[in-house]
Amino acid sequence: MIPSHYLLLVVLLFLDSAIPLPMGEVQLDNVTDVNVSDTSTSQMDGPIATTTWTDSSIETTMQTEGKVLRRTKRGWMWNTFVVMEEYTGSLDQYVGKPLGAGSGARDLEGACEAPLPPSSVFIAQPVICHSVAGCRMCCRGSPLQAGILHSDKDRGDGSVKYVLIGEGAGVVFEINETSGDIHAKKRLDREEKAYYVLRAQAVNRRTGQPLEDWSNFTIKIHDINDNEPKFSRDTYLATVPEMSEVGTSVIQVTATDADDEDYGNSAKLVYSILEGQPYFSVDPNNGIIRTALPNMSRENREKYQVVIQAKDMAGQMGGLSGTTTINVTLLDVNNSPPRFLHTGYHLSVPESAKVGAQVGRVKANDADIGKNAEMRYRIVGDDRRNGHDGSDMFDVFTDGATQEAVITVRKPLDYETKRLYQLKVDVTNTELDPRFVHMGPFTDTATVRVTVTDVDEPPLFTRNPYIIEVQEDTPVGSSIGSVTARDPDAENHPVRYTIDRYTDLERLFNIDPINGTIFTLQPLDRELNKWHNISVAASEINNAGQITRVPVFIKVMDINDNAPEFAMFYETFVCENVKSGQLIQTISAVDTDEPLVGHKFVFSLSTINPNFTIIDNEDNTARILTRRGGFSRRETSSYLLPVVISDNDYPIQSSTSTLTVRVCACDSRGNVQSCSTEALLLSAGLSTGALVAILLCIIILLMIVVLFAALRRQRKKEPLIISKEDVRDNVVSYNDEGGGEEDTQAFDIGTLRNPEVMDTKLRRDIIPEMLFPFRRASPIKDNADIRDFIHGRLQENDLDPTAPPYDSLATYAYEGSGSLAESLSSLESAANEGDQDFEYLSHWGPQFRKLADMYIGKDTDREA
Repeated sequence: MIPSHYLLLVVLLFLDSAIPLPMGEVQLDNVTDVNVSDTSTSQMDGPIATTTWTDSSIETTMQTEGKVLRRTKRGWMWNTFVVMEEYTGSLDQYVGKPLGAGSGARDLEGACEAPLPPSSVFIAQPVICHSVAGCRMCCRGSPLQAGILHSDKDRGDGSVKYVLIGEGAGVVFEINETSGDIHAKKRLDREEKAYYVLRAQAVNRRTGQPLEDWSNFTIKIHDINDNEPKFSRDTYLATVPEMSEVGTSVIQVTATDADDEDYGNSAKLVYSILEGQPYFSVDPNNGIIRTALPNMSRENREKYQVVIQAKDMAGQMGGLSGTTTINVTLLDVNNSPPRFLHTGYHLSVPESAKVGAQVGRVKANDADIGKNAEMRYRIVGDDRRNGHDGSDMFDVFTDGATQEAVITVRKPLDYETKRLYQLKVDVTNTELDPRFVHMGPFTDTATVRVTVTDVDEPPLFTRNPYIIEVQEDTPVGSSIGSVTARDPDAENHPVRYTIDRYTDLERLFNIDPINGTIFTLQPLDRELNKWHNISVAASEINNAGQITRVPVFIKVMDINDNAPEFAMFYETFVCENVKSGQLIQTISAVDTDEPLVGHKFVFSLSTINPNFTIIDNEDNTARILTRRGGFSRRETSSYLLPVVISDNDYPIQSSTSTLTVRVCACDSRGNVQSCSTEALLLSAGLSTGALVAILLCIIILLMIVVLFAALRRQRKKEPLIISKEDVRDNVVSYNDEGGGEEDTQAFDIGTLRNPEVMDTKLRRDIIPEMLFPFRRASPIKDNADIRDFIHGRLQENDLDPTAPPYDSLATYAYEGSGSLAESLSSLESAANEGDQDFEYLSHWGPQFRKLADMYIGKDTDREA
């Protein structure tokens, strides 16, 4: 049996062979000697490895089966430290001491050839040396003391200063400047950062010169199991068809562990089921959930809750765990056949139900849902032996929303004829699943009895509609037909007939209310209206609300009461140079009557005409021919030819139509050249030039008349004041119309009372003559006499009990005193009228424009 310390030595040697380390010597401090019996070496069955330190190299010798294997490499030094994460000690965690490039192992005098094996990983533990067969072998001890590596140039006099740089230097890790020991200042979490890369150097404390090259090393955080497994979701939703076989996959859940997967079992997870048995199971390695029971039915239970646990440390005791919940829903399959709750149903329907009306509903239950629960109903054919006789009277269809059978009326029902029907209705699924056909049958039947109930029905006509024919010469009051209705109920109440007057606005017909006989009220004329459509209503005498209407179409039959006439207006002419027997017109006729055998017209002349004759073509047309030639417009410009047209119906009707034949000038080929009065004038000897001269004279006369009228309009009007000898006040008329009651701009009474406050508003009913009217400033600032006069008159009117209640305008002939224009009365102005200059009136604005035109115009006429 190989001792454990030998196995540790061999393992560390193999680890060291994979990681190159820088050259150097190792100085071990705090070495503890442990004596081991030499007899253990004789029991070693495996290879023995020895390691020798030199200044520049390390030689490793392994003896295997009598052969010595030697491996020589360059000198190395420690470049990796391992620190436990989540350290909870009261002191800073000791990490280690970096080795200087010039360090050696000479101070290990008397050391055996197999000292502490070099390793690329240095755990912060003290070194313990064992003596085996006189050889000292060093290994790691407890974590209470750090490593002993330091620069061989450090004599312990404090002249060497250790410097640390890199990731976390000074924050996470700090180095003792004197001893070179590295400590972790805070708790470390491998899940946040797995390792730190740093550099250390020994420098002269006084000069700052480096004593060693930079030593590069890594501090690796040693993982502990401090993270529980976590699922990506707290709750999962999963579905699986019902009736699935055992082992059917439902869903896969996966948990993750933040611990190191490469170290130990901290991240090795095992899945187990905590809740959901015995219905489901979980694969412990991959978390796949599967069904564990066969034939799980959704109809019995639809939802399940499964709780899955993921535990690290390979599920061993002390491992951390996490859980998640999976809500599993069973999906429906068509494994349940439809079934009626009862074998028989009873429905009732009134006999007045219309075709297509709903009678009632019945429903079969299907435990499935969705498409698997869709059903189709049908009425099985009549089975007289079992009393099923309603398949012809009723229909059934499926309500897609409720999956109910809706029974409807197919044909009209009659309580008096049949009062009870029996139907056989069956139901089946629309979609079947072949896997579950053996669980059927997937169909069911039920008997439905339908009772027809009696209702008070309206009268029923024997026909619908009625068509009546009547001659158009039928006398007023004659019977033309009748309608018949009866009460279909067993009581058979009497019926009353009426005509809907909205369909007979002219009141051409009437009806007997008792027997339904229709007779005329006015004469009928087929040529005005061939058809009359009326509506006859029949109601029960005992219940006027029960009413039925029927259309009655009355066709007016034709009699021969209209004579034929020309089919159109004919414009007929004959040439002056026409020959005897020449065709000048073909005529035809129409008749508003419609004989059964068709029209047959006969054409003739009322008297023998010396100029024209008529020939009947016997196809309802006739030809007009000349009897002679050599017609002259000078003698007769037109001829009237009376034509008699008769029909062949009974009684024979005839009419005389007059054909006007005009005489026209034609060329040698018979083409009409002219039939107008101008042609007659030309034939009298007037030339075209003479006609043009006559037309010019007429135009000149019209122009003279227009010019004369225009000159008369431009004459000056006589002044309104005709004579200056007239000493009376003259009334001046203005041809201006006011705006009525709505005209608020025609005048302003405030301006009349106080001219100083006259505003500049323009009238809206006339176009202003000036955009900015001239305003003459009043030379009198205080019109006290006028104001007092108007105020006094206003008080008199306000206190007058006989005054009208509405606003009125009172006019007073008070001129006031001190007027610039002095008195305007003709009594005082007659003496000096000729000496006055009224030119200033034109500057007083548009209000005085009319007055200025009158007086300035009069002075101008006087001077003329």
